[in-house]
Amino acid sequence: MSHEEIDQFGFSTRAVRAGQRRTDEMEQSEALFLSSSFTFESAAQAAARFSGEEEGNIYSRFTNPTVRVFEERLAALEGGEACVATASGMAAVLATAMTLLKAGDHVVASRGLFGTTTSLFSNVLTRFAVTTDFVPLTDYAAWEAAIRPETRLLFLETPSNPLTEVANIRRLAELAHANDCLLIVDNCFCTPALQRPLALGADLVIHSATKYLDGQGRCVGGAVVGDRERVGKDIFGFLRTAGPTMSPFNAWVFLKGLETLRLRMRAHCDNAMALADWLQHQPQVRQVHYPGLRSHPQHELAGAQQTGYGGIVSFEVEGGREAAWRLIDRTRLLSITANLGDAKSTITHPATTTHGRISAQQREASGVTEGLIRVSVGLEDVADLQADLEQALAAC
Repeated sequence: MSHEEIDQFGFSTRAVRAGQRRTDEMEQSEALFLSSSFTFESAAQAAARFSGEEEGNIYSRFTNPTVRVFEERLAALEGGEACVATASGMAAVLATAMTLLKAGDHVVASRGLFGTTTSLFSNVLTRFAVTTDFVPLTDYAAWEAAIRPETRLLFLETPSNPLTEVANIRRLAELAHANDCLLIVDNCFCTPALQRPLALGADLVIHSATKYLDGQGRCVGGAVVGDRERVGKDIFGFLRTAGPTMSPFNAWVFLKGLETLRLRMRAHCDNAMALADWLQHQPQVRQVHYPGLRSHPQHELAGAQQTGYGGIVSFEVEGGREAAWRLIDRTRLLSITANLGDAKSTITHPATTTHGRISAQQREASGVTEGLIRVSVGLEDVADLQADLEQALAAC
């Protein structure tokens, strides 16, 4: 099915059908190609494939039919022209940075990034003479003030991790383009089922496929979605050379996840809304962070920019780290793990896990307090999650 044909269908149809090419075996499920290399009909065809004169499979580091189906399907869901699948979400961030940046370039990024992304910009890219300034996600004057003549990228996550702050993508896209910069949005928390940054003006979208795209905590992977030139040619060229490659098996698993993505995201949103509303009435809870709550500072923006509020709820308890750890340790149903986007609800203490490797000053600036707890709300009965947290809160 061509790109033009698939674009005529709705989201759920694309999530099930986009990118599939049946083999002569006429399989219903996408084929899994566990092959490191592919053969050619002749030496001339091999030369044409390697030179790029002829499209086709060469070597699974950069051409694999199963991975290609995943790439085409995710691109169709995000509304992008091209997608490059990578070994992890962080590999997607790295591939994007190494492709689009050079020594002397500058990045403006939001403070509310995943801790490892912050470390990449702060500690790794600095070795290549790339500098980064971090600004509050929703302070648009700060974004504008931080841009320099050498600024090339504006990079953000929205909603943010773990405080679920929401940025105005269209506004930041206009700012980026007015200053000859690119806007890159990590869409991990929402997925294209709830938010499509490219339609709002972003230039590239980053994914950790490990999270909601998989949906069951099975495999690690990432992706970059965007235009044919930057993604389909330039970032693909980096992948071909440097090799942060998604495995065919993982791509096949992610394809199965995409088939149910919209259904799962609706269920995550419903459960998270119910849990967040319940949490804000618990006496031990100081504050709840969830865009679906009217008390959330970007509630109206989230409602206009997204089609759902997501499955991540963060809340702060009195008593700092000691109280937070005590609560986490008393849970019996929620899984203590830093992963998110799973069918099983997970709970973690961001200050000592996802954001534990950044400085205390960076955590403070990002609002990651010692009493903050993040819950990735899964697909269990929400009454059971409330009961588990209720008995755990009694320890605070």
